[in-house]
Amino acid sequence: MPRNPWFETVAEAQRRAKKRLPASVYGALLAGSERGRTLHSNTAAFAELGFSPRVVGHHAHRDLTTTVLGVPAAFPVVISPTGVQAVDPEGEVAVARAAANRGVPMGLSSFASRPVEEVAAAQPDFFFQLYWSGTRETMVRRMDRARTAGAKALVVTLDWSFSQGRDWGSPAIPERLDLRTMLKFAPDVLPRPAWLLRYARAGHLPDLTVPNLTAPGNPAPTFFGAYGEWLQTPPPTWDDVTWLREEWGGPFLLKGVTRVDDAKRAVDAGVTALSVSNHGGNNLDTTPATIRLLPAIAEAVGHQTEVLLDGGIRRGGDVAKALALGARAVLIGRAYLWGLAANGQAGVENVLDILRGGLDSAVLGLGRAAVHDLTPDDLVIPPGFRLDL
Repeated sequence: MPRNPWFETVAEAQRRAKKRLPASVYGALLAGSERGRTLHSNTAAFAELGFSPRVVGHHAHRDLTTTVLGVPAAFPVVISPTGVQAVDPEGEVAVARAAANRGVPMGLSSFASRPVEEVAAAQPDFFFQLYWSGTRETMVRRMDRARTAGAKALVVTLDWSFSQGRDWGSPAIPERLDLRTMLKFAPDVLPRPAWLLRYARAGHLPDLTVPNLTAPGNPAPTFFGAYGEWLQTPPPTWDDVTWLREEWGGPFLLKGVTRVDDAKRAVDAGVTALSVSNHGGNNLDTTPATIRLLPAIAEAVGHQTEVLLDGGIRRGGDVAKALALGARAVLIGRAYLWGLAANGQAGVENVLDILRGGLDSAVLGLGRAAVHDLTPDDLVIPPGFRLDL
């Protein structure tokens, strides 16, 4: 652990996560598919956008608050649902406490390593994420459990085509941790004693099961068991999306939209919100950066539904750019996972503070009084930046 556990950028959180985590665990966080073009493009595209700051007329107090799916947020950032957060013994519960302390909603993956009830106790303002996986009866059971736990909205993720292979090599991830597996992974884990010590102090090993997919009377399936169910489930139709929305009966976010026509179909299906997302570069490689796709989708359906953006957020300035181009809020994934790996709950809070501070600086410098005042006029947008799919 560095003498000063505080870090000033998400990039530093990533560096500390890489030093602390076993190579296979860090590789799973980095992820990306095939050549990693989309993974890189998501972040690089934000750097192509510039700010157009004002020199006089700044506001001494800025309003960063908003609501997402009816839930108040201290600033327009949402914790994106990510699976099996075994980089820290407390996993999703640590993230939930950090989100609650900083006043932002949390998305909980159905592939999470901690039960939905524990997360709800730490952060009541949470959304439950569901894949189209298993039978309709199975999905109803999972929705009922999340609803009983107090989930404020359902997030449905459909943008997955099971792309395989990474040019830099996929990390080895065991199905479960037993003595044989621990001996096999010892050369990877032993050089990272701080990570190992954290689990030793917690008194348990990383859990690679997914308790929120447990069937009544059965043990929690492993991550790979749940992945296999998902892989074997026939893909959904738009009628299935409508069915999910009606079955849930509350705020409903469809994640993974990149095309304008899909955004319009989502509105027709009755969604409360949609996320412009390419699964963080983990799906079809060479899909364009989401910030390039956001303006067209926001213009097409932003007056009918909430439009969020997911992918490539590393700075508060990135949040401001997304809001200026039509997003109501953004979702973050790798950024808070690196914070969790670097310093547990405090590391997640550190990342959220970085994003909030950077957003406030941007709103100040652009001469705006509130995040909802940001417009494309606040940006320098290069020719050809925007893409309409």
